[in-house]
Amino acid sequence: MDTAKLELAAQRYREAEEALDAARADLRAEVVSLLSATDERGAQAQVVRITGWTREQIRLLMKAAEDG
Repeated sequence: MDTAKLELAAQRYREAEEALDAARADLRAEVVSLLSATDERGAQAQVVRITGWTREQIRLLMKAAEDG
């Protein structure tokens, strides 16, 4: 049995998951940083538009950042 292709696919998958996790953490940090640093009207709406997240997701993210 040749498992080389399976091993390669599994490795690529793990690397993609790691990259996605890192990108998600970066995006969350940028959202928190931006919204913490401004009280500009429409900032949250801009974040919603750019990220595709809901206002509720952003609210929970900000609450977690405040609590953490």
